Amino acid sequence: MDYSTFPRHNVLCIDMRSFYASVEAVKLKLDPMTTMLAVVGDPNRSGSIVLAASPALKAKYGISNVSRFFELPNDPAIHIVPAHMADYLQVSVEITRLINQYAPKEAIHQYSVDEVWVTLDGLEKLFGNPWEIANQIKQDILDSFGITCSIGIGDNKFLAKVVMDLHAKKVGIVECRYEDVEEKLWPHPVEKIWGIGSRMKRNLNRMGIVTLGQLAKFDLNRIKKRFGVMGEQLYWHAWGIDLSPVFGDFVKHEQKGFGHGIALLRDYTKDEVAVCILDLCEEVCRRTRTAGKVGKTIHLGIAYSKETGGGFSRSKSIPIPTNITMDMYHICMLLFKEFYDGHSTIRHVYVTLDNLYDKAETQLDLFENRSKKNDIGYVMDAIREKYGTTAILRASSFTDAGVTLDRSKKIGGHYA
Repeated sequence: MDYSTFPRHNVLCIDMRSFYASVEAVKLKLDPMTTMLAVVGDPNRSGSIVLAASPALKAKYGISNVSRFFELPNDPAIHIVPAHMADYLQVSVEITRLINQYAPKEAIHQYSVDEVWVTLDGLEKLFGNPWEIANQIKQDILDSFGITCSIGIGDNKFLAKVVMDLHAKKVGIVECRYEDVEEKLWPHPVEKIWGIGSRMKRNLNRMGIVTLGQLAKFDLNRIKKRFGVMGEQLYWHAWGIDLSPVFGDFVKHEQKGFGHGIALLRDYTKDEVAVCILDLCEEVCRRTRTAGKVGKTIHLGIAYSKETGGGFSRSKSIPIPTNITMDMYHICMLLFKEFYDGHSTIRHVYVTLDNLYDKAETQLDLFENRSKKNDIGYVMDAIREKYGTTAILRASSFTDAGVTLDRSKKIGGHYA
């Protein structure tokens, strides 16, 4: 591969080691790297997920972020703490501010709460070469927050991310340039590479592609024919090539639709789920109104409990675009009554409003006062904006089947 025509940058991918667990350990004045600590979504539920395990807990018992609370060993040395999402977000923001002392905002791409890309182009005269800057940032984060991080250095975002995942988590800082791809990436199984999940792994394995090197040597036309654009991207990634932007506004994007879903804490009956659907429609329409949009296509997704399995996902378009809660709710209930099997209990609900348009004047209807219904929504939004999200709720939200009150106490599905 001739890399001379491809851009070269100095990109860091910085990952906070066991971030949630590290934050909790520091709060307890413990060493995040030697303390055995598990962050549990809800310690009152034995089946609650372990959101983070400290490196010591991972090493001794093999606990990971896919383990469940009941799988934790009965060891008094293990600290079990509930999740505090607001704390993690605050620390994440402060770490980004620290990085902003080295690089301008347009060079920082926040990938997740505990992972960030930083482009260092043009910073050499101020702070030194990429290795020197990486070491300075790593030490600053440790000194300021007590958190250890791993850093990958590469010619682009993909190389920085993958070398961080594969190597830096073991040794701290690792660099991978185009010329290092064959040595540092190709021997590894395809499922170890960022962007390849279990389904893609199975599909690639069936084609005889087990390692990244085999993917790089495979016929590009066959890959494109089998997987389309995604296959072509994977092929170029196998060669370490990634043309995604390394500078710019990484947050702004065109909104395609608004959706809201929930994994229920217990099985819901067909009668109870109507309340949940109404609460979700309320939130979706609130966000749609805030954005000054209306939508024509309404989608409802239902997943049944494990005992029966299955579910359905259906949508329906309406002639007049809307952002009115009850309009969306009535369509969702029509879909539910049409496609629900009549007996299964429900564990997951998702609603979406898409096929968006800019909101214009309300279209009049001879049989209903759409203007009044529209105004009610905006008045409720204004009250919530001023006094809080739970300042005004529908009466159904206060029943056992309502989900809004409990969701208001959470960030990202976990308690703040």
